[in-house]
Amino acid sequence: MVNIAGIIDHTLLSPTACFSDFKKLCDQAVDNGFYSVCVPPYMVESCKKALAKTDVKICTVVGFPLGYNHYLTKLVEAKEAIVFGADEIDAVVNISAVKSKDFKFVNKEIAALRKTTAGKILKIIVETAYLTKEEKTELAKIILNNKVDFIKTSTGFAPSGANVEDIILFKSLLKNNVKIKASGGIATYLQAEDMIKAGASRIGSSKSLDLIRKQ
Repeated sequence: MVNIAGIIDHTLLSPTACFSDFKKLCDQAVDNGFYSVCVPPYMVESCKKALAKTDVKICTVVGFPLGYNHYLTKLVEAKEAIVFGADEIDAVVNISAVKSKDFKFVNKEIAALRKTTAGKILKIIVETAYLTKEEKTELAKIILNNKVDFIKTSTGFAPSGANVEDIILFKSLLKNNVKIKASGGIATYLQAEDMIKAGASRIGSSKSLDLIRKQ
């Protein structure tokens, strides 16, 4: 069995979650040795304070969850999140641009996000549920060319989330040059283990406690 706690982004992105829920999330991350908490931009500052004396990282989302706000808006989001203490940025790609085959714009967006987040970890969420194999392949190439740290499968808000086939595809395209974050619908240890075996090096889940309890 793989000890996965240290590669989990312990996630809470519910629109109705409040401060006490995020305080609990932070406590759980410390108690269980999770890599990070993944929280909305609004909660970055308070979570940073709560975790100031720990090794737990702060991850937040940009352009979430649909990705189709203009990339200039995403840049402002990313900059402000970093100012308030974010260590890692998970940005949703412009899915509408991808489906329109406007890969020149997609490249411009990802390049700008990479520049803006220099020195921090950048993950691009591609939302695999909506994409063809060809679109996934083209996105992987753009992400690789822009030296992004991670490709991330899903927001968790689409009809489906991570699956082993997509992890295998991304691993074959990216090798060890870009890491893979599997997220969306991962609720058991066995699911997480399958993702890791396929090539994922980070797991995002709102069911983190279930993942480690079912080992």
